[in-house]
Amino acid sequence: MMEEYETVGWDAITKECERAYPGQDNPLHYGTLMSWQLGGNDPLDGISIYDGGDYWHFITYGLSELYEKESENIEYSGYGMEFTLKLKKNVKDEDAELKGICGILQAIARITFENGELFKPYEYLYTGQTQGMDIEMKSLLTGFITIPDTQLKTIETPNGRVEFVEFIGVTDAELQSIINKECNVKELYEKIGNDITDYQRKSKD
Repeated sequence: MMEEYETVGWDAITKECERAYPGQDNPLHYGTLMSWQLGGNDPLDGISIYDGGDYWHFITYGLSELYEKESENIEYSGYGMEFTLKLKKNVKDEDAELKGICGILQAIARITFENGELFKPYEYLYTGQTQGMDIEMKSLLTGFITIPDTQLKTIETPNGRVEFVEFIGVTDAELQSIINKECNVKELYEKIGNDITDYQRKSKD
């Protein structure tokens, strides 16, 4: 007989997603075959993808405590965050690009799991890579800035608080402008004008 797990943290995330996307009770979901605890390579238990019309909205499961409470911090659930990203639907090979974003989110989560690094809104993630983050590596987008997710609200779960940190793809030139203190993350976000990662987008001067 299989052991049953409490899924209060998982259910709380799903409930907030369904509030933002009513009627989408069976979104695309990419689960992890072997869990991190069992030696798997992917720290996240899964990633759900909701249809936002002209974009796909990715939401991670695994940076917060999805099952029973294990940490001693009663204020926050796990790391107190889950990652999100909105990918514009103007890609050639949609299935490959969806899996590509899932891989990127797993890689960022790995930084947290291995180094304990927390990602907060209005930060930037400079990878140092010059190739695009898309499957064909042709996009100008090479890194990220973060904001509070514009659709999902911070939630209080039985395991503590969870904040949804949204990643937005940005170009190397845009990242350099932040590093060189020519602008900050909030100013760049305002220049871009929306929170959707668009592989076709050019740099905002």
